[in-house]
Amino acid sequence: QVQLLESGGGLVQAGGSLRLSCTASGRTFSRHAVGWFRRAPGKEREFVASITWGGGNTIYADSVKGRFTISRDNDKKTVYLQMSDLKPEDTAVYTCATSATLTTWLKSYSYWGKGTQVTVSS
Repeated sequence: QVQLLESGGGLVQAGGSLRLSCTASGRTFSRHAVGWFRRAPGKEREFVASITWGGGNTIYADSVKGRFTISRDNDKKTVYLQMSDLKPEDTAVYTCATSATLTTWLKSYSYWGKGTQVTVSS
């Protein structure tokens, strides 16, 4: 079993940056792809980015391409989401999750963290 803990959220002005971390416990973490999702108030959860267990492949939602970068350090059991040029519409609870494959499909992700709030002011 894998347990995930997100950190790094906060309040930032538009155009600013934040780096989120997703730290795992459980010995199988390094064999899973890890994705970031977000849920804005009144909206459904949406895919943001994902990375393979080796870090060699990544996928991004169109809305964050060129602004967000996902990376991982398996020795630290941590996946990062570097967010730059943040916009008010990026405001959401950001959650990480693990999957056996690299995919945007939410139902492929089995273990989920509790999330961290990101608020971008205009």
